[in-house]
Amino acid sequence: MSLFPTLFIHAMRERSYEFSSHRIFFLKVYEVSKKLWTTKVEELEAGKKEFFENFKMLEGSLVTSLNFGGETFGFVDLSRVTFYNWFHAFEVFGNINIEAECPKIIAWVKRCLQKEAVAKSLADQKKVYEAVGQLRKIRGLE
Repeated sequence: MSLFPTLFIHAMRERSYEFSSHRIFFLKVYEVSKKLWTTKVEELEAGKKEFFENFKMLEGSLVTSLNFGGETFGFVDLSRVTFYNWFHAFEVFGNINIEAECPKIIAWVKRCLQKEAVAKSLADQKKVYEAVGQLRKIRGLE
C-alpha cells in the first residue's frame, strides 16, 4: 500500500502551497525510485519510465535557475541532493544511466558537491549500494 494518498491529503492541509507541492513531489519520487531496486525484472521497465518522467520534471525546474530554490543554494537544494546517494544503486540495479538521461540533474549535483558541508554530509554511494544489495537479498530479488 502506498503512503502517497495519505501524505498528499496531509500536505494539502499545510499553509504553504509551494512547500506542500515540494513534499508531494518528493513522496512521488521516492515511490518511483524505490521501484528501481525493489522490483523484479519484468516490472523494471515501467519503473524506469516512471523514474525518468519524474526526474525530467525535476530537471525542468533547473532550466531557469542554477538551483531549485532560485539562484542561491537553499533548503530545497539541500533536501533534494540527498537522492544523489542512491544514484549508483539506481544505475546498477535499475540498469539505467542517469547522467545520459538527466544531465542537468548531474550538473546541479556537481555544483552542490562543491560545497564542503554538502559533500561531507552525504552518505557514501558505495555503502548505500551495499545496503540496497542486502535489502534485495532479504526480499528475495537476487
